[in-house]
Amino acid sequence: MSDLPLPFLCLLFALAAAVVWRAGTVLSRTTDRLDEAFGWGEAIGGMVLLAIVTNLPEIAITASASLQGRVEVAIGNLLGGVAIQTVVLVALDFAARREGAPLSALAGSPQLKLEAALVVAMLGLVLLGHVWESPPQVAGLSVPGLLIVAAWFAALLGMRRLSRPQATPADAANATPPRARPGLRRCLLHFAIASLATLVAGVALELSGDAIAEDLGMSGAVFAATILAAATAIPEVASGLESIRLRRWQLAMSDIFGGNAFLPVLLVLAALLSGQAVLPQLGGSDLYLGALGLLLTLCYLAGMARRDARRRLGVGVDSLCVLALYALGIAGLAAMSP
Repeated sequence: MSDLPLPFLCLLFALAAAVVWRAGTVLSRTTDRLDEAFGWGEAIGGMVLLAIVTNLPEIAITASASLQGRVEVAIGNLLGGVAIQTVVLVALDFAARREGAPLSALAGSPQLKLEAALVVAMLGLVLLGHVWESPPQVAGLSVPGLLIVAAWFAALLGMRRLSRPQATPADAANATPPRARPGLRRCLLHFAIASLATLVAGVALELSGDAIAEDLGMSGAVFAATILAAATAIPEVASGLESIRLRRWQLAMSDIFGGNAFLPVLLVLAALLSGQAVLPQLGGSDLYLGALGLLLTLCYLAGMARRDARRRLGVGVDSLCVLALYALGIAGLAAMSP
């Protein structure tokens, strides 16, 4: 794709972004409907359905790069995605500014706190897997890799126990009226079509963005942490804004935390497909981005624990801290990149 002219690449990038944006709004609406139909609860719907589907481009890129033996591409994209997707919550917080209280206070629940803690634990296991020299292998996977998968499934079970069959009273009162929603079969069809559109357009988005950065001569590490990571976060932005419009605060935050918790699992997929030990191959910029994502998540975990009802500049104090830390983090990454 790098052989294509730059104007064509920019047009392809814009078209793919538009498709992903539209698909993201459909995914949020249909996930909300499926939550109600099956009684999963917003946190489960966000962590499992919405989080995995909006990360379909990452799954495709990880599989393709790993089968080609280019695991460094998968690593940089996945760890860079955790940080930028956490910053998406700043935009969602600002979008809900008319509600008075910050998003973390509106949506803070035991399920969301568990999801945020899971993100911290998963990133911690990734860092542990890097520094653990020659860890034991079980069925072709290292012990840290197995712990990553086990932690994710254990969190799903914990979430299921904490979730309720119906939305919280506050969400039920704030939710928009049904307004002739489609039937369940049509809803499932719309969900499947939007998922496929997210996959195809998301891959086109990443490939065209990669080619644009190559033409512009951008640093690989900075590009992965900014432009490419922002491109892969478009599904989360679209679905999150639609969740905010529907006043589904938990669904909006759970999509982000659930997706960030799922991304380290894809490192295990990369190890299986490539036949290589992926975690020991983490570079300095990868470790840097992983630590940055961990710090940003801790900001929102603290915000949900404090439940501060004040806003500053339209967002919560936790969102301001996240924005400042991310700006400093990217500046530091640019300084350390060749």
